Amino acid sequence: MNISDFDYELPLELIAQHPSEKREDCRLLVVHRSDHTIEHRRFYDILEYLKPGDCLVMNDSKVLPARLFGTKEGTGAKVEFLLSKRKEGDVWETIVRPGKRLHPGNTVSFGDGKLRAEILDYGPDGTRIVRFDYDGVFLEILEELGRMPLPPYIEREAELEDKDRYQTVYCREEGSVAAPTAGLHFTEDLLKQAEAKGVNLAFVTLHVGIGTFRPVKCDVVEEHKMHFEEYTVSQEAADIINKTKAQGGRIISVGTTSTRTLESAAGEDGLVKAGSGSTGIFIYPGYRFKVVDGLITNFHLPKSTLLMLISALYDRERILDIYEVAVKEKYRFFSYGDAMLIV
Repeated sequence: MNISDFDYELPLELIAQHPSEKREDCRLLVVHRSDHTIEHRRFYDILEYLKPGDCLVMNDSKVLPARLFGTKEGTGAKVEFLLSKRKEGDVWETIVRPGKRLHPGNTVSFGDGKLRAEILDYGPDGTRIVRFDYDGVFLEILEELGRMPLPPYIEREAELEDKDRYQTVYCREEGSVAAPTAGLHFTEDLLKQAEAKGVNLAFVTLHVGIGTFRPVKCDVVEEHKMHFEEYTVSQEAADIINKTKAQGGRIISVGTTSTRTLESAAGEDGLVKAGSGSTGIFIYPGYRFKVVDGLITNFHLPKSTLLMLISALYDRERILDIYEVAVKEKYRFFSYGDAMLIV
């Protein structure tokens, strides 16, 4: 397959720059795989499509305020850090701007010296390996000094509302540098209503890396190499998911990150195993799903691995036709945009 097989035209004005006023008020495009029909609804209607005995699987990773602005010690030059991945302890793989100014041995100060960083080495893809030095608790300092790492297609600076709205209501495990955005539409009340209807809730963790925004650079789909991300499936979550399957319920994955976690943690028998690991699973048309029956997701970038994943779950040509409808109906696209349910 060629990357161009997953391209589509998107007017820039349809890229959502702000979230909807209320999480659950965004639009919902429902795709029925059985008869290839679609419906135009609102996200608060999602419960109509969930049955007692189904299971919603959600990624509870929490986004770090991973964007830091500081000065290079010695010159006072302004620099920007975007934490990409924790290596160990206080050592992080970091995207730095401007990269030409920062070399091994350089130090950077943030927040009048409250946080300092030493460049240790060059990392992959132009990143730097840095060690942070501070007094206190790193995550508390990051919460004070850092900004939310909004995606590059949101062309504004992070605002106060983003600290809340670029997190799911159920996030709890710190570690992502991008939100698992399909879950942004859920409210605590919606989740309570789902439970009251008899829908099981299971939480897994996959820390979303900056690789989620990196474009596919090769022309042939099969030649693309995914970045690895860390995931954890608790015994409780595995038991809920496996019991749901055994009793004939459907596994509805909330987002592509939950989907990749489930398919990585499952054996060929379809049973999900508890544990932690690192996954670089690449799901594209031809993949046979072992666990996931349905998917709640946002609208994804052209030529992206996320668009390839949903094309694997349904059908590439039909997905592109649906995206054409979404454009004509002026759905809002990407992280702060509207949602799709493939069921």
